[in-house]
Amino acid sequence: MSAVYALNLFDLAPNDDYKAYSKRSVAAVGAHGGRVVALGRLSEDSPSSGGTPRQVMVLVEWPSAEAFQAFKDDPDHTDLHPLREGGTENYLWWAYDRLEDLRPVLNDR
Repeated sequence: MSAVYALNLFDLAPNDDYKAYSKRSVAAVGAHGGRVVALGRLSEDSPSSGGTPRQVMVLVEWPSAEAFQAFKDDPDHTDLHPLREGGTENYLWWAYDRLEDLRPVLNDR
């Protein structure tokens, strides 16, 4: 099993759902071995390119894809995930396998 990084990009919805989600999400993520490794807010002063930008970025490291799936499927979180969904707009979520370096990607080309 190898670590997985979940990259979350989104805009905040005009309600308090994500605020309620964020109060509980760190403990819920941690219960499955995940940890937030980076949080970001779109900078108006930094260069960006490609696609439509999102206001917020959250990067979560999971010990494995199975741990990530267990978090998503945990029945104790059935009321938690709707807070994230209702508190965000234009949500993008991708999972990336951890690499020690780029050679495996470059050799696939």
